[in-house]
Amino acid sequence: MNLFGSLKRFGLRERFVTVVSLVIIASMLIISGYLVNRQNDTYRNELEKRGRALAANLAYNAEYGVILESTTELENLIEGVARANDIIYVQVLSSDGRVLAETGGEIITEAEPCKNESSPESTPVKFKRECYTSAEGTKFVQLTYPVETVKQSISRENLGIVHGFSDGDEDKYIREVIGEVRVGLTFSNLNREVTKSQTAATLLTFIVVLSAIILMTAFVRIITRPIESLVNVTDQISKGDLSKSVDINRGDEIGLLANSFNRMIESLKKSQEEIEEYNRNLEEKIIERTQELEEAQTQLIQSEKMVAIGQLAAGVAHELNNPLGGILGYAQFTLEKIQKKCADDISDKDIESYKRYLQDIETQSRRCKAIVQNLLKFSRTSQTVDFDEVDVNRVVEDTLTFVEHQLMMNQITLVKNLDPKIPQIKGNPSQLQQVFTNIILNAMHASEQGNEIVLTSRFAPPLGEFGGAVEIAVTDSGKGISDEHLKKIFEPFFTTKDVGKGTGLGLSVSYGIIKEHGGEIKVKSKLDEGTTFTVIIPLEKSPCPADNK
Repeated sequence: MNLFGSLKRFGLRERFVTVVSLVIIASMLIISGYLVNRQNDTYRNELEKRGRALAANLAYNAEYGVILESTTELENLIEGVARANDIIYVQVLSSDGRVLAETGGEIITEAEPCKNESSPESTPVKFKRECYTSAEGTKFVQLTYPVETVKQSISRENLGIVHGFSDGDEDKYIREVIGEVRVGLTFSNLNREVTKSQTAATLLTFIVVLSAIILMTAFVRIITRPIESLVNVTDQISKGDLSKSVDINRGDEIGLLANSFNRMIESLKKSQEEIEEYNRNLEEKIIERTQELEEAQTQLIQSEKMVAIGQLAAGVAHELNNPLGGILGYAQFTLEKIQKKCADDISDKDIESYKRYLQDIETQSRRCKAIVQNLLKFSRTSQTVDFDEVDVNRVVEDTLTFVEHQLMMNQITLVKNLDPKIPQIKGNPSQLQQVFTNIILNAMHASEQGNEIVLTSRFAPPLGEFGGAVEIAVTDSGKGISDEHLKKIFEPFFTTKDVGKGTGLGLSVSYGIIKEHGGEIKVKSKLDEGTTFTVIIPLEKSPCPADNK
């Protein structure tokens, strides 16, 4: 897990202290490392400069001792030099490589040349710089400087002449290397000083970081303490407790924030009181408006029923007229026969005829009764919707008793394909009758003379979570509905009929009724080809509130 991912789990104080501490540590390490390395390089350069100066001075002073090969004089010369802490050995050698004088020179015999060690570019030409590693693993530098002497060269022509030199004759001086001085410099003391500097820098870094952490923790605590108080009060407010307030008396930005927060709490208190008061009034208004809407919906459904009854009135009257005419004829004919004959003159043949007449009267009366009962059932107003076991085919047949004659008058053929095996559903017969009436009348209005309307019922069996449903489809071959109007047909007061031929509420009311039954109405239509309305009612779904679009 990366560092930033870990910091996300910490609080604001821990994040701030951690980040600033890391920045301070990194800065101190970089600065300290740079200064220590710079100091190390400076000390090394100064040490080698001092060594070169020492070697050059020894070489200058050792000229006479090397010429005489005087060991005593040379040892006296190097004795004081070898006492320096950084000098591990000094050697004076003749030109043929013989050691004339030395101190600590045995270390060079066991040393090996350093690997990957280059000489500084600033090393003078006469100096020879070599790096070695002792048997103990200590690195040291050997500086070699030649011991030179000056000789005067006299030509053969001037040899033996004691006078008569001209001023233009010049003697020639020649420098001759007669030996060399070797000085061994160790960096052990320098390394120890560098180590001490690094230790001091590390300790200083630790002290600075520790002090910074303590100061930052105290500073952040001053900032986070009021923020924590704000968080606690905010948590109480989120739980609905507006009695708390932030107790911070400061003149800085946090104090301004606390004052603003307290003003916000007071504003919330007032708003909450206003909302509670409004909610109390709103609940009463909602109950009142709900009752008004329920009454309006009941009136709307009943009003739409009356519209449908008005459209069916002529057909129902004709349906009643035919059986009532038959009843009246049979009754008059039977009464006339009885009045013309005495009781003794009535034969068995007459009695059989009278029985047949009475049976026809009974049949036609029952037919009239069924028509009137269906009409009354359809027009009945109910404040509550009761759901019972309903045979959908029976509801359709009851609807057709006062719709078929209307279809016949408009010369429209009705084709019934009702599945006798469909199961019963939970529903309200009167409301379903109103839905089927609206859809069939709409199909009739959309059809022309000679067209036919196909009425189909079928059962959709259960499948998975689907518990099964009954589907009733009404298909006409009329004008059809455009795509633009198809999206609006269930909206209240929308209609494509001419003025005075519809209220635009039939399909909207029907949609709400089917929604109360837990079902839906699907529509498929093409212009000039016809329309199919499919009412889908589930078997076991409990009634749900209407969703009037």
